Amino acid sequence: MYEWIKILHIAAWTSWMAGLFYLPRLFVYHTERARDDRNMAQTFEVMELKLLRFIMTPAMIVTWASGLFLAWMIVDFSTDIWFHVKLLLVIIMSGFHGFCGRWRKQLAAGDFSRSGRYFRIANEVPTLIFLAIVIMVILKPMI
Repeated sequence: MYEWIKILHIAAWTSWMAGLFYLPRLFVYHTERARDDRNMAQTFEVMELKLLRFIMTPAMIVTWASGLFLAWMIVDFSTDIWFHVKLLLVIIMSGFHGFCGRWRKQLAAGDFSRSGRYFRIANEVPTLIFLAIVIMVILKPMI
C-alpha cells in the first residue's frame, strides 16, 4: 500500500506544481493584455478560477493528505530533520498557493495594482521552493 500512496502523492504534487507554475503566468497575461479589454479579462478570470478550483486546490489537498499519511508510516518525527525542513517548505508552498488565490480575486475584481513584472517575479517563487523540496527528498538519506 505504501507504494500506491507514494504514487498518488507524486501525481498530486506534480499536478499542484504544474498549476503553481502556470497560474502566475496567467496573471502576467491578465495584467498586461486584459486591463482594457473586458472580454479578454473574463476569459482569464475563467481560466484562473478553473485552474485554481478544479486542479490546484484538489491536488494540494491530496498532496497534503497522502504526504502526511506517508510520513506517519515512515518518519521518526523526533530525529528526521529532513522531514521538518520539507514540511516547512510545503507550508511555504501552501502559503504561496493562498497568495495566488488572493491575487486571482483581486484581478477578477478589476484590481490591476500589481504589474506584469511583479507576477513574473512571483512566478519564480514556486520554482525555488520546488527545487528545495526535491533536494530534501533526494538528500534525505544523508541528512
